[in-house]
Amino acid sequence: MSLKVRPTRKALRRAYQALVLVSVLSLAPMTWAWLGSSTHRVTAVGSDWLGRVPTAQAALVLGAGLYGTQPTPMLAHRLDIAAELYRSGKVRALLLSGDNSRKEYDEPTAMRDYLLRRGVPDRVIVLDYAGFDTWDSCVRARKVFGARQVTVVTQEFHLPRAVTLCRTAGLEAFGVGDDSTRDFAPTTYAYATRELLATAKAFADAMVLHSDPVFPGPREVSLTNILGQPGAPGAPGA
Repeated sequence: MSLKVRPTRKALRRAYQALVLVSVLSLAPMTWAWLGSSTHRVTAVGSDWLGRVPTAQAALVLGAGLYGTQPTPMLAHRLDIAAELYRSGKVRALLLSGDNSRKEYDEPTAMRDYLLRRGVPDRVIVLDYAGFDTWDSCVRARKVFGARQVTVVTQEFHLPRAVTLCRTAGLEAFGVGDDSTRDFAPTTYAYATRELLATAKAFADAMVLHSDPVFPGPREVSLTNILGQPGAPGAPGA
């Protein structure tokens, strides 16, 4: 006759405590991202969102994939928001940060071409070809391109992580997010689910490992030149 071994109350208590600890640790990075960005972001819906966005040196537009050589619909929405920020005078330059890790895949150039077709002048656009992830884009915006103030443009579900990473990287950052649930609900929910793991990695990169970008330099002066023009945010006398 076999005897069933029941776990002791002490073992059950320790198992419960371990479960609680794992839950807390898994949610800690999301809490860090949400609290770090809570007063520094807005969603681009309604008629008053522009009025809630402070003036900044540049819009930092983060890449979101290509269909062939064209921006994905989500990326196109980000670029539309960036164009509106520029036309309204909220930013003086557009820093387009994306992946160009292989010759046949060039996010920044596709982003620039999309904006040029919509009337944004080439002279205010700066390309970052080594924005391989959000942390790299934020660090490079400050250390490589010399930005101090940016308005980060992405989707709403990504906004807490993006804003908090940029602020952790030393930028005075605000964020504007596209409410992609209106047009891309299934894709949005899938990406939002992935944010748990992505934010955990971001927390490790920014707060634990203090990771350098894949390509940490050399220093670029294109953004500095735009911002040095008379009247540009952050320029002498502006």
